[in-house]
Amino acid sequence: MKNLYQVIKRPIVTEKSNAANEKQNQVVFEVDWNATKPEIKRAVESLFNIKVEKVRTARIAGKHRHYGRKLVRRGDPWKKATVTLKEGFKLDFSEEIK
Repeated sequence: MKNLYQVIKRPIVTEKSNAANEKQNQVVFEVDWNATKPEIKRAVESLFNIKVEKVRTARIAGKHRHYGRKLVRRGDPWKKATVTLKEGFKLDFSEEIK
């Protein structure tokens, strides 16, 4: 089992993630590439003292860019986890940034 702080790298705070948080009670995290859904659920529940209903993951590839004739991949691939919280629980990162 991985360390909880190794599983979750950082929250992703964007306009889209804030809208998902308000409308569907979802929070988005960047997680370890090899993290599984049960590990992500366990880490979020223990770090933030909330209950998780569902975890969805997506592997995001680096973007391809043209430099002259060359096609180059910029950015490393990373993994995104969208965590749906159970009814009655709330987690908001946009308030802490202000």
